[in-house]
Amino acid sequence: MVARGNAVAMKQVDYLVIGAGIAGLSAAARLARHGDTLVCEAEDAPGVHSSGRSAAFAHFDMDAWLVRALTAASIPLFEAPGAQPHPALFVALAGQEEALDRLEVNYREWAPHVRRLSVAGAQELVPVLREGDGGIVGALLDLQARKLDAHAMLEAHRKALVAAGGSVAAKAPVTALRHDGGRWIVDTPGASYAARVVVNAAGAWADTVAQMGGIAPLGITPLRRTVITFDVPIDVTGWPFTKTVGPGFYIEPEGSGRLLASPMDEGESAPCDAQPEEEDVALAAWRVEEATTLAVPRLASKWAGLRSFAPDRLPVAGFDRAAPGFFWLAGQGGFGLQTSPAMALAVEALVAGSPWPEDLRAVGVTPEMLAVERLHAGSE
Repeated sequence: MVARGNAVAMKQVDYLVIGAGIAGLSAAARLARHGDTLVCEAEDAPGVHSSGRSAAFAHFDMDAWLVRALTAASIPLFEAPGAQPHPALFVALAGQEEALDRLEVNYREWAPHVRRLSVAGAQELVPVLREGDGGIVGALLDLQARKLDAHAMLEAHRKALVAAGGSVAAKAPVTALRHDGGRWIVDTPGASYAARVVVNAAGAWADTVAQMGGIAPLGITPLRRTVITFDVPIDVTGWPFTKTVGPGFYIEPEGSGRLLASPMDEGESAPCDAQPEEEDVALAAWRVEEATTLAVPRLASKWAGLRSFAPDRLPVAGFDRAAPGFFWLAGQGGFGLQTSPAMALAVEALVAGSPWPEDLRAVGVTPEMLAVERLHAGSE
């Protein structure tokens, strides 16, 4: 703020984005092409919570058609060093055969190159996979999946934002939010801002931010996911990202002798700086040991992150009909990194009023699929 005598002048911006995770920062980088854009981030750096704690892989193993379509639109838009080709292997445990069949059908819509593998074929790629009791019964291989670098992606968007004249205010949690009839007034500990449009990209805190402004929450639910890393006595650099098609685990090489693993848990949580629960850590190790010949005697590291879901588990991008100038960008559900290029295009079109992107038209995604109204339809 700039003081003029006894008066205080708020900084005026066109677009104020709350949250510098991948969703908020990628959207802000595009909005900055259309007007003065500011990102308010509660932490001291972008992506501290969900984005910086993701396994960060782009693939098509998700139930929702919309998320698969957004992923398909995003993959051609990824740039190095934020994304690098890396194979993904999807394995079925006993009882998951139908899930593997369904995945193959869903996958071929977007990636017809995917290949079905026998157990032996999967073991050629990941020799530790177990066959028989507790082991795998089949697999699907995508050689053109993408390994994503969350920090590189976040930094690329930050640089693009700044190059377009925008900025990030770190250590700037929103403490109050109100509409004065013309603009949104956003208070932070160090400054207040007046914005024509507020983009609520606060992740697990999205409903909390909305309620500050007197806006009804959407029911955004944060669910905790646990990750461990451990050392193994072999070179795993060339292994694919490996994931069960149903409940189980995923593993991903982190270096010549280290693996990352998750039990794909979804523990209920309040919005917070998530920490791993010991039972989930133990579950991650047990599931890996059950389906492979690996032992997890001790951990190199462990952490947890929050994946936030709308009630229908689909992403939301749209203006709130009851709050002029308030835009929801929420509910990425753990797929925020892999859908961020397409979602940023959608936000740019919806907020700045530019034409609906051809990249989204080509995959059949419409504004209505992302709109807030779909969550209110059942209550009317």
